[in-house]
Amino acid sequence: MESKNIAGKLASIRHLAIDMDGTIYSGETLFNSTKPFLEKMRELGIGYTFLTNNSSKSARDYLVYLKKINLDVQADGLFTSGLATIEYLRVNHSDYRRLFILGTESLRAEFTESGFTVVSKSPDEEPDAVVVGFDTGLSFDRLCMAGYWISKGKPFIATHPDRICPTDQRTLLVDCAALCACLENATGRAPDLVLGKPHPCMLDGILSRHNLEPHQLAMIGDRLYTDIAMANKAGALGVLVLTGEATPEAVRHCPEPPDLVVADLTELGRQLVEAKQIKT
Repeated sequence: MESKNIAGKLASIRHLAIDMDGTIYSGETLFNSTKPFLEKMRELGIGYTFLTNNSSKSARDYLVYLKKINLDVQADGLFTSGLATIEYLRVNHSDYRRLFILGTESLRAEFTESGFTVVSKSPDEEPDAVVVGFDTGLSFDRLCMAGYWISKGKPFIATHPDRICPTDQRTLLVDCAALCACLENATGRAPDLVLGKPHPCMLDGILSRHNLEPHQLAMIGDRLYTDIAMANKAGALGVLVLTGEATPEAVRHCPEPPDLVVADLTELGRQLVEAKQIKT
């Protein structure tokens, strides 16, 4: 995209949807660019909402975690794939009240607090549907029970499509899509529904809450197949940061590339400031 065109698009931005893992931090390490970038956005009058596909933590847990790494975020400034799944089921599948959840205790508690009945791993407690998230406390017997109910034809719902979760540790964090691939291999069934990014439900609430047109919203993230794919679907500006999963090589081979690729949030902040100055 020509620089003149991208500057014009940046000048129209009123709000940012900002991915978390790989974009503002990695593991427990907050990027040096994050706090100065957010301060600059406040100076420019640009709002922002943090989005994450990571369903291993509840929204409450995330608020505590963000405060721990010195980011003060209010509840209305955060949206997770777990919350998106809860909202989607409430609106579109109100008959799914009893759920078997392959997820963390935190995720199960969030569903319970939202009025769902979370069934145990006993085969005597039949669920209406199976929900699979990023289960960092995965146990073999719960994985098997999820597979059992999926094999019996229960609706199979994934909170998000991420294969791995970014980390600053020397390990590989197997995420929701990888667990779903295991279950698909065992049962012959892929998920019936995959929520989280790039599903448009992750941006719909932001657009409505802040009275925005899609071109006034920028989606910032480190993944082509979630963050950028969702921006393209929603008509929002897609900004890829190279601080997480995606590489320049992957961008070159992407069939639906981002509108803008930046090294980090510092570079994006500079371009937003320049675009706003040109506009005025």
